[in-house]
Amino acid sequence: MILRNICSLPSRKTALALCIPMLFVVYHIPYSIRYLESLIPMDKCQLIGSEELKLDNAVDITLKLGSRSDVQTCTYWGAPIIWDGMFDPETFDQTHKRTHTSVALTVFAVGRYLDAYLKDFLSSAEVYFMVGLPVTYYVFTDVPEKVPTLNLAPGRELKVFAVEHHSRWQDISMMRMKSIMEVIDTHIRHHNQYVFCMDVDQVFGGRFGAEALGDSVALLHAYYYRRFKYMLTYDQNPKSQAYMAESQGDFYYHAAVFGGSWKRVRQMTEACYRSIIKDKDNGVEALWHDESHLNKYLWQHKPSRVLSPEYCWDPAIGYRSDIHVKRLLWREKNYDKLRDKAN
Repeated sequence: MILRNICSLPSRKTALALCIPMLFVVYHIPYSIRYLESLIPMDKCQLIGSEELKLDNAVDITLKLGSRSDVQTCTYWGAPIIWDGMFDPETFDQTHKRTHTSVALTVFAVGRYLDAYLKDFLSSAEVYFMVGLPVTYYVFTDVPEKVPTLNLAPGRELKVFAVEHHSRWQDISMMRMKSIMEVIDTHIRHHNQYVFCMDVDQVFGGRFGAEALGDSVALLHAYYYRRFKYMLTYDQNPKSQAYMAESQGDFYYHAAVFGGSWKRVRQMTEACYRSIIKDKDNGVEALWHDESHLNKYLWQHKPSRVLSPEYCWDPAIGYRSDIHVKRLLWREKNYDKLRDKAN
């Protein structure tokens, strides 16, 4: 509003003299801040070699923790943080093929999100997600008849589940924990060893393969992975089940991608769902909804594998020298058009 008033001053000369510098500052400040954030050093992996890792799979012994000196390649509790250059794709793929690994991928496409994102999400997944392994897509939607028909590769299938369309997008976001928990009980546990849960407003742009598989998998948030701990946006409301004190937390995880073995994801989603229900009963809503509850859970139950922001990157951040491959990309959100106006 202030900028609009200045740029609308009666004197065109005065308006231009004040408006142009302000526009420059407003436009460039976010990019300047993001550039400065890229200079914040990450902690370094303190493990001497991969033999000290807490291994999810035997093939993890081949991870090269020292191959990336510019980033943190392991956590203090011994979980690898997966970056490009740390693994041999062929080694991981062949190992999981020999063990007949199969993967479930859950995605919610409710309301206008289905038309806007689902086809591109699934089509790009066929090109980049767990290529060569059996994959079952579990699509949750309130309009099953509108799910696009795709030509899937051999060993890959699509299953559609009808869900209720909640009036508030926040409820849609949070109630997915319950739906995932239930589909694990009824379907996934009988067919797939691993589960990934993803947001639909994304598109695959590079390999998202077997190197990402683990017992409990979390994703470093693209906007927070180089920030200082005091800058992380955990829930600060003591009345919420997602509350985390200033002394708590280590990384900030993005709920757009999480996964693991079906047993661990079942435990994860049930715990988050129960916390969400307790909050609702008490008239409380966590700061970032299900993501806040997920971060609380993953602080209390450390993930065995952490994915770098390569595995879910926002192009709006701009260039980062540590991001060699953009494996999954945020799509333009268009919240005003896609979310119900009343909310």
